[in-house]
Amino acid sequence: MKFAFIVPSTVELLDLSGPVQVFVEAQFQGLQADIEFYSYLSEPVSTAGIGFANVRGYQEAVLNEGDFLFVPGMSNDYVIGEEFKGERTFFEWLRKMADKKVNVCSICNGAFALGEAGLLDNRECTTHWRRVESLQRRFPKAKVLTDVMYVKSDNIYSSAGISAGIDLALGILEHLKDPRFVHKVARGLVVYHRRQQSHSQQSVYLDFRNHINPKIHEVQDYLTEHLSEENSIETLAARVAMSPRNLSRVFKEETGSTIIEYLTRLRKEHARTLLNNPSYTMEYVASQCGFKTARQLQRILKG
Repeated sequence: MKFAFIVPSTVELLDLSGPVQVFVEAQFQGLQADIEFYSYLSEPVSTAGIGFANVRGYQEAVLNEGDFLFVPGMSNDYVIGEEFKGERTFFEWLRKMADKKVNVCSICNGAFALGEAGLLDNRECTTHWRRVESLQRRFPKAKVLTDVMYVKSDNIYSSAGISAGIDLALGILEHLKDPRFVHKVARGLVVYHRRQQSHSQQSVYLDFRNHINPKIHEVQDYLTEHLSEENSIETLAARVAMSPRNLSRVFKEETGSTIIEYLTRLRKEHARTLLNNPSYTMEYVASQCGFKTARQLQRILKG
């Protein structure tokens, strides 16, 4: 699998580096994938003035069905100018990639490149909130959504501005892997609050993480990786050199949840994931998630 990134003229650095770093961390966590960079210019320069040298031309890219191709955001002055609109050969190539079932993704106003390629026609899509109206006017056949972090329409993805590219990348990883893997990646990036596609869905592995207490993060990490164990308050407290009473108090203050409530949420989520595998019995899933019996698991799942 490949994650390929176009480096356009006047690229916004975080639009590019945010999603890239997500996939770099995913590689560190064991994801088998390549990260590649291409451009339709010889030496593109970012809006911050940082230049890029020795970036291969997009014509050299070898992408296949299931790979991902990202077009990050650019200076708005460039996007509305004639130079950008004149990149017809590049836009036609984007269309060909989409026709090959490559997943074509835009960050911020990179959506305008997808629009020029005809990839937004009759599709739901989004972009930075400042550019929503402009995107709709320029591509009237598109169904531009507001107030969403990202949109998936078949193999075409689009996301809102700047840091939303990180949310999109994490969402893609969850589809490719599972929520626990995304938790590891987000933890490595020190991202504790993940915004999903509609920003209304939540991930239990990242909930209750909007704090900076390292000892509570350590307890949360340990619980996630040791769901089948007893996890007594005494054992957890010893790991972080706190008294059981103090750990219980601080955990509730930092997360808004008791340790038992948090552990039960983790176990339920992992059980739901395992139950997607028809070869696993209820008894096996219960044992892997720290429940004493299959009946106990069934009762908690119904609760």
